[in-house]
Amino acid sequence: MPGAHWFPGARLNYAQHVLRHERPGATALYYLTETTPLTAVGWEFFATQVRILATQLRNFGIRPGDRIAAYMPNIPQTMIAMLATTAVGAIWCCCSPDFGSRGAMDRIQQLSPKLLFCVDGYRYGGKPFDRRSEVAQLIATLPELEKIIFLPYLDPQNATLHSKTFELWDSVMNHPAISARDFQFEQVSFDHPLWVLFSSGTTGLPKALVHGHGGILLEQLKLQTFHMDFHPGERGFFFTTSGWMMWNMLASFPISDTCPVLYDGHPAYPSAGVLWKVAQDCQASFFGASPSYVDLMKKSGMVPREKFDLSHLRAVMPAGSAVSPECTAWFYNNVKKDLWVATGSGGTDCCTGFIGGVPTLPVYAGEIQARSLGVAIESFNEQGRPVIDEVGEMVIIQPLPSMPLYFWNDPGGARYRESYFEHFPGVWRHGDFLRINQRGGCFVHGRSDATLNRHGIRIGTAEIYRALATLPEIDDALVVSLDLPGAKFFMPLFVKLNPGYKLDAALEEKICTQLKLAYSPRHVPDRILQTPEIPVTLTGKKLEVAVRKILLGVAADQAANRNAMANPHALEFFTCYAKTQTDYALQPPGPPATGAQTASTEKPHAH
Repeated sequence: MPGAHWFPGARLNYAQHVLRHERPGATALYYLTETTPLTAVGWEFFATQVRILATQLRNFGIRPGDRIAAYMPNIPQTMIAMLATTAVGAIWCCCSPDFGSRGAMDRIQQLSPKLLFCVDGYRYGGKPFDRRSEVAQLIATLPELEKIIFLPYLDPQNATLHSKTFELWDSVMNHPAISARDFQFEQVSFDHPLWVLFSSGTTGLPKALVHGHGGILLEQLKLQTFHMDFHPGERGFFFTTSGWMMWNMLASFPISDTCPVLYDGHPAYPSAGVLWKVAQDCQASFFGASPSYVDLMKKSGMVPREKFDLSHLRAVMPAGSAVSPECTAWFYNNVKKDLWVATGSGGTDCCTGFIGGVPTLPVYAGEIQARSLGVAIESFNEQGRPVIDEVGEMVIIQPLPSMPLYFWNDPGGARYRESYFEHFPGVWRHGDFLRINQRGGCFVHGRSDATLNRHGIRIGTAEIYRALATLPEIDDALVVSLDLPGAKFFMPLFVKLNPGYKLDAALEEKICTQLKLAYSPRHVPDRILQTPEIPVTLTGKKLEVAVRKILLGVAADQAANRNAMANPHALEFFTCYAKTQTDYALQPPGPPATGAQTASTEKPHAH
């Protein structure tokens, strides 16, 4: 929280703690891709690679506080690059290559990085995706860039990149080994910037959340030891991309001497059981994925316990969106009876869990077991008072070590305070609906703001609007996401067209293509509808929350203050649509019900 300082005078380095369990003959991590089988990477090789790259970064002139960006997938080289960056006190940020050029630019450009790691593309669902043009567009927007390190990942035989001068990964790494005793980690303050994660960009450019070495180190140790029950030598797997905070958590597993398993590919290619085969082959004790993955399993008819040896598996963590009782039950019925389903909820904002699993407590279907240790979390009513067995706003009333140090490019912290501390002065308001019951069990009831939750991944409405602003046919637009009964959701896009245009199949296809190219397939709506007006406030802000409430059955006069609107008549279209709709199953008024998102076979677009 603003004004909170942890352990002044302490000196440490996050990467040093990630690497402190290095020992001969032990495995540091496992990885596989759609074309590479499960492969073990030994500690000696892995840690040596980090030290070589860190030394090279220093030779390139990288100093503490400099920014290093990456456009890299979930592979060992990305983890090596992150640890080398943080080992020398530089600041890391990463976008996975499934980000479109606009999405990557909106994030990376804010930091003015001196060095960029990048690949030529990736493979997903058996198909190659060349990203050379996206890399070139990204580089063109980074005038402060001094060095580019290029890894030909999609096509190792083609080392061309349409950009300024670059160095190949293999050339940079072609140096003699450096022993642990001959390498010095940069010792930095507890709150020295470690990495920058990005919000979803609901009201403009994604917020650049700066986290510190000490806060992330403490929170990850606590999370892994007490809430994930990790033990030295075990293997942990979470299906994620490098742009989601879960990748940062996965890359932190060695802090507790747990071996991370990295996978780059489709979660159901070449078969629906590919991730369970990974868990079997590496003898994972921990397995994590978005709840939408369970819907994918249901759709495919996959019953993992019938096809795979999961005797080593002790715990699963569905994370990224609300978990329904049915989702919890699926794991017990289809994976193992003797299993701990450690549901959790946290955020990119703090890169940790706020509420989560407790290995010594019983599991109730659809319920998160408890508030996390050291997290002073409450459910506040509209009067700012804590409530039990009522749905309220999720808030944190005392500082947490991994709260952002600040937002990048936010002089004086005005945007930071506005984002979290204005609604309840001095209290962190997270933007989720939360209910806490008498025994301390927790239920997350979806977003209380306008952020979209698309297949468990948060997407900012502003990203969709920025993409659509380039189309001459569209004058304005509004998008919302509805959590529906039966673990379903529906994301309609409402467009106001310029004179002379009509919403036909060709324009719908053009809109969808634009959203895919600029950002990702997750930004494509479930339905596009033409509306005469987009409702806005007197200051021109779109009334996304009000529209969502109306579509969920709330009366227009209760959903919005018409006196604060520039065009109050604009709500009538949405009221009529809600009454006559056939696109989605309407749920009763009130906060969205707990529910997992529907299945998706698209590559996760992590924010």
